Amino acid sequence: MRTLLVTGGGGSGRTTVAAATALAAARRGHRTLLLGAGPPGALEALFDGGRGPGGGAPEDGGARPREAAPGLWLARTDSGAAFRARAVALQERARSALDLLGADPLDDDELAEPPGADALALLGALRAAHAPAGTGGAAYDLLVVDMPPAEQAVRTLALPELVRRWLRRLLPPERQAARALRPVLAQLAGVPMPARSLYEGAGRLDRELAAVQAVIESPGTSVRLVADPGRAAARALREARAGLALHGLAVDAVVVNRLLPASSADPWLADLAARQREAAEAIAAECREGAAAVPVHGLPHLGREPEGPGDLEKLAGLLPGGPEEVGARAGGTGAGAPWTVEDRLAADGVLLWRLPLPGASRDSLALVRRGEEVVVTAGPFRRALPLPPALRRCTVTGARLADGELSVRFEPEPGLWPVRG
Repeated sequence: MRTLLVTGGGGSGRTTVAAATALAAARRGHRTLLLGAGPPGALEALFDGGRGPGGGAPEDGGARPREAAPGLWLARTDSGAAFRARAVALQERARSALDLLGADPLDDDELAEPPGADALALLGALRAAHAPAGTGGAAYDLLVVDMPPAEQAVRTLALPELVRRWLRRLLPPERQAARALRPVLAQLAGVPMPARSLYEGAGRLDRELAAVQAVIESPGTSVRLVADPGRAAARALREARAGLALHGLAVDAVVVNRLLPASSADPWLADLAARQREAAEAIAAECREGAAAVPVHGLPHLGREPEGPGDLEKLAGLLPGGPEEVGARAGGTGAGAPWTVEDRLAADGVLLWRLPLPGASRDSLALVRRGEEVVVTAGPFRRALPLPPALRRCTVTGARLADGELSVRFEPEPGLWPVRG
């Protein structure tokens, strides 16, 4: 199953584009699941205009997929229910400790979701959608996900790798081998040692996060960006592309939404349309540059908010929607991005580590070496990248950003590399 993550600027029409893309795939005969994280009833309203027996939010909150059109199913994440279920389960596992402390466990109706619960619910739904058919998953050809705005979407998709990195630092797996000696070590050290349940809980969380990370990093997962043709659209698009590339996520297309007709008798509308065309041309120019060029599609303004299947059909006919049209990520190392090490020792005495970062600018780019990692910052996004083994015995001597690619120069440290004859 291929996965298409649809995101973009706030108010750019992400939900509409995601729905039209899913409908386009279904019309081509592909079983498609459209997963939304927005408010209840938002997706349903696009397909029936909020009218009829399917209008509004379903009684189950939309968590269970329901067929909205031939070959197209809708589902919605319920962050409140997901948080309450996880919190109740956690209390149940810790019941003996809570009883020992005399604690009074919280009931389901007392629990309100904290900030960040929506991101965890979305990641859980993404993992569940990819579960094997025999374990509750369904056999879909394409999963289209209506993601939050771009900056929040990038941070959500980066969360599994980030939390797993924290777990490895705070609870190194190799220390679990010494759990039989924990009572002895506690006496020698004079301090309590981490309990077995702590490692078991961390291991359970790591496995869940690994399953989500595998979906995000899969070659069959890509991102579609939606942009509103305003003055700041090109800059926001550059920032989003840089953040996605930093985390190894491929952009398969950019959709410029709500384009006004080129000609109008109204001077105000004609001027606004001209400004939109300038913004759309700037976006297209951005997307043509460098090796990571992506196609740009334009969608017309309907003169109103999309209402019902008729409007979605108009937009779906202008979008690529089948699984065969969803861009797959290029193969490579690390988190799936085509990061390569170029051996230029013979000619220049250096190794070059090449990292594609389309959209990144020199002003917002920072690079710091920390042991066996390099911490790269691109605008508001940051990622700690593990160095390939060959580069861990080298020193960073410089970096260059050109044509959407970051080249980091490494020189071998004397005494750590064999002498070439």
